[in-house]
Amino acid sequence: MSDNDILAGRLAVITGGSSGIGAATARRLADAGADVIIGYHHSEERAEALRSRLPRGSHEIARLSLADPESFKALSAHIASKRGKLDILVNSAGFTRAINHADLDTLTDALFEEILIANVRGPYSAIRALLPVLCASGDAVVINVSSISGFTASGSNVAYCASKAALDNMTASLARALGPEVRLLTVSPGAVATDFVPGRDRAALEAGAKATPLKRVIEPDDVSSAILACITHLKASTGSRIVVDGGRHL
Repeated sequence: MSDNDILAGRLAVITGGSSGIGAATARRLADAGADVIIGYHHSEERAEALRSRLPRGSHEIARLSLADPESFKALSAHIASKRGKLDILVNSAGFTRAINHADLDTLTDALFEEILIANVRGPYSAIRALLPVLCASGDAVVINVSSISGFTASGSNVAYCASKAALDNMTASLARALGPEVRLLTVSPGAVATDFVPGRDRAALEAGAKATPLKRVIEPDDVSSAILACITHLKASTGSRIVVDGGRHL
């Protein structure tokens, strides 16, 4: 089997799949032969444009809300009736705002809760709702896109760091609980060249990269490559963290 069809016959759901890391992952998994369901929240047009450009396969889009567990239940029912099983879930959607860690007034209780719901409860809701179709696969894997903020405590704000630490911990707990039917891994990037963090431009990324051992900006494709490796090559791994940061955390 060539790299171009290594995922042939497999179905992947990608939350936050219409942009950034999610979109890069959709393209990479489709290139490897998978059918892809692109999860989006607001950007239906962008999700549809991406779907139309994916190679071959039977690809779809689905509106998903991290704050609405019912949206994941509806997707699970759709997959069960139309596809029968789900092989890959990539939880790439999330939310943050750039707030200085000392600025506790701006990081309000409401915003703190919103970040936790998006980055922790949202992925949990997705896993819980989709678990029946994941178990039907016989070889399912869940990739939670985390961040080095989860173990460095340095990131866009205090709540974001806390949410990614919780996501890492939850991944380990569920890996222990859901094996052998489902493997779970986290992929933890450093700063990535996307518009995920408002106000962070290319110049800031390049300046930060100079202080890392590899001295290169991390691109969405770097992260999607790690996600593909988790699916195809790290078959004996679960509950582990794969760091993609050019050595920034060292």
